[in-house]
Amino acid sequence: MTLRAAIIGYGKMGRIRHDAMDRHGDFEVVVACDTEIDPKATVPMVTDPMAVYEYNPDVIVCSVPNMMIPDVVCTALERGKHVFSEKPPGRNSKDVRRMIAAEEAARAAHGGLVLKFGFNHRVHDAIEEAKKLTDAGTMGDLYFMRGVYGKAGGPNYSQNWRNDPELSGGGILIDQGIHMLDLFQMFAGRFTDVQSFVQRKFWTDVPVEDNAFALMKNADGIVASVHSSATQWQHTFRLELYMRNGFLSVDGILSASGSYGTEVLTVALNRLDATGSPIPNPEQQELRFTEDRSWDKEIAEFHAAVVKGTPLVCGTSQQALDVMELVEAIYAADPEWSTARQSTPQMAME
Repeated sequence: MTLRAAIIGYGKMGRIRHDAMDRHGDFEVVVACDTEIDPKATVPMVTDPMAVYEYNPDVIVCSVPNMMIPDVVCTALERGKHVFSEKPPGRNSKDVRRMIAAEEAARAAHGGLVLKFGFNHRVHDAIEEAKKLTDAGTMGDLYFMRGVYGKAGGPNYSQNWRNDPELSGGGILIDQGIHMLDLFQMFAGRFTDVQSFVQRKFWTDVPVEDNAFALMKNADGIVASVHSSATQWQHTFRLELYMRNGFLSVDGILSASGSYGTEVLTVALNRLDATGSPIPNPEQQELRFTEDRSWDKEIAEFHAAVVKGTPLVCGTSQQALDVMELVEAIYAADPEWSTARQSTPQMAME
């Protein structure tokens, strides 16, 4: 079944989603909306988001800045449209709860509507393989996780809308670190105890953080630590999972920029000596991935949910709320940063 799609927000992400829908083959993008008309666009374009509904779409793809997401998503749901929205899901948990309320009301009124958020890191090949290995149980109980996700700011960093808390809700943590937090919760569920240090060191001319360090623990005692950084001068993605019988690590993440390198999943199983104690530096096996199929997997899951009613596994509204609440808990756990956020009108978003 071919779905008629309208894309609201036809920048980098909107076009990535358009390409993925074209590759899928069962979408017809009937209109795109952005602040300016692109004369080279291959689909009709409008500048008023409400005008896309004149094209009678079945689904709305929302690829707008954080502060606009709740309005676009809620309007689409109220009009009985299925929605695929980018992350982060708004600026704070209040935004997410508003969308969840609209989702519940729309399902009651229209039935069977789908709301999916684009947390594509969950469906990167290396991450999926790591999840299969942990779920199989052969690696034993998960003890702890470490994650580093960082970049070097970039050109015109201080002028970017992502560093205006009124528009974005926060800095590097909500922009990029949220992916690592979402992966933590995919592997270990919700975290109940959080400690953090949130800092602004290099990018002192912006009101949001350029580094966030957090240590968290869930109800089962699994501990995770994350460092989300805009001063990681060498772009870095690294996720480590340590279990009773060995460890897994994912180094690098395939991206549109290509700056995070090849995805490499390392699998190491403990070797035991005669007394049953683990021998240091176990043998390791590497699996390398060179093609980013995450965009296609997300679109395929969205299509199946809309057409076949297949339950979403990734990007549910509950997952979006869980990770946004964790972001807020990290901001709140640093007393100095929490005070600064509450004393600055732009930053007091919750």
